[in-house]
Amino acid sequence: MAQQLLRVQNFNVSSDGYGAGEGQTLERPFGHADPEAMFAWAGATASWPRRTDPGGSRGLDDYLTRDYGRNIGAEIMGRNKFGPQRGPWRDHEWRGWWGDEPPFHTPVFVLTHHPRPSFALGDTTFHFLDADPATALATAREAADGKDVRLGGGAATIRTFLDAGLVDTLHVAVSPVALGGGSRLWESPDELLDRYHRDVVASPGGTVTHHLFWRK
Repeated sequence: MAQQLLRVQNFNVSSDGYGAGEGQTLERPFGHADPEAMFAWAGATASWPRRTDPGGSRGLDDYLTRDYGRNIGAEIMGRNKFGPQRGPWRDHEWRGWWGDEPPFHTPVFVLTHHPRPSFALGDTTFHFLDADPATALATAREAADGKDVRLGGGAATIRTFLDAGLVDTLHVAVSPVALGGGSRLWESPDELLDRYHRDVVASPGGTVTHHLFWRK
């Protein structure tokens, strides 16, 4: 059987390394960051899943947008990517930021110190785990049925799995906007070069710089 990779796909950070800003709320999942500015490169592509009009760019940006779901059998995310609540769940009726048809289409494992019952929305099922990174990855790999596992974020969750030595490949799009605070992935991408090879490629549209890492 081929190795089941743990992949970070299309994760966006600011020029100073933040994946989200400060002051996250129900209405502002990215805090003071503007997600439209951060994700403009993907939104301009022909393969952007929420595109409602024909057209869009092809090339590298489009390839990376399409690659988001390739051979993915499960996702792991931190609780902050699911919603803004902290501590015990106060409202089990609220089902996360992702609407009635979440974009994952796989089992999703949400890391939390406060587990709650699983539920399905469309073809996505959310499970809630209180587990260390290695245990969470083993659980997700079993659910992925031989496919790879995507590590969806946020930044603190990705950093925890990086520090545990569990991430096989990592694609980070660095936007030319500084946030100055929030949830930080790195101070510099060079921090990972002791453990990863890296290619750096400018977006054809000039809006971001793609950093592609793979384990040494």
